[in-house]
Amino acid sequence: MSSNTLRRRRTLRVAAAALTVAAGLTLTACNGSDTAGAKTSGKADSAAAAADREATGSSNEVRDSGSQADSGSGAKSETVGKQSGKQAAGGAQSGVQRCHTSGLEAAFATGGDATPDPNAGGSTTTSIVLTNTSGSTCKIGGFPGVDLNTEHGSADWSLRRSSAKYSPITLNPGDSTDFTINLALAGENDENSWTPAFAVITPPNETSSLTLDWPWGGLVDQRSATHPATFVNPIG
Repeated sequence: MSSNTLRRRRTLRVAAAALTVAAGLTLTACNGSDTAGAKTSGKADSAAAAADREATGSSNEVRDSGSQADSGSGAKSETVGKQSGKQAAGGAQSGVQRCHTSGLEAAFATGGDATPDPNAGGSTTTSIVLTNTSGSTCKIGGFPGVDLNTEHGSADWSLRRSSAKYSPITLNPGDSTDFTINLALAGENDENSWTPAFAVITPPNETSSLTLDWPWGGLVDQRSATHPATFVNPIG
């Protein structure tokens, strides 16, 4: 074999070996890059997972906080609702009914200034006292009905009302209030005199009445007058 042929074969083997080494280096480089990429990707994935867990934990905390806030708000609203209910119940319990005839006692006020002056003409007054004899607090106010009757019990004179204003009065058990009647008392020898036997008192907004004996003398008979001097004033 010639020397040229030997040199050509050695050159080819060296070239082949060089190619093999280069190929190995290239493969190693590729493998190293892939490994590094895998490692980097794993770290990134781990970091992302940690971030996700952290984010998820934050979200859970937010949701939990929201649940607590909602729960607290609901509890507060429920408490307010209960308080409002109690207040409403308290308001209903504190509502005072009007005074009924069955729970009232009536009497003419007598003695001292309560006695009407027969010499005062139409400017004198008499007072009728109403006492709460029930076991409950009640309210009363307005104009009572006042009928002056004869012995026969007929309503011979239903007194007109004044134009006075009034406000309701609260009466606890045993408390009293009164109203006045303006009177035009007749003189002893007045021919235009009319004397009632009873005063029938109907409390405001009631239909049943309380009957009192008439304790005073005769009145100037103005039963048919448009503006009589005898009239009733309101309670309160």
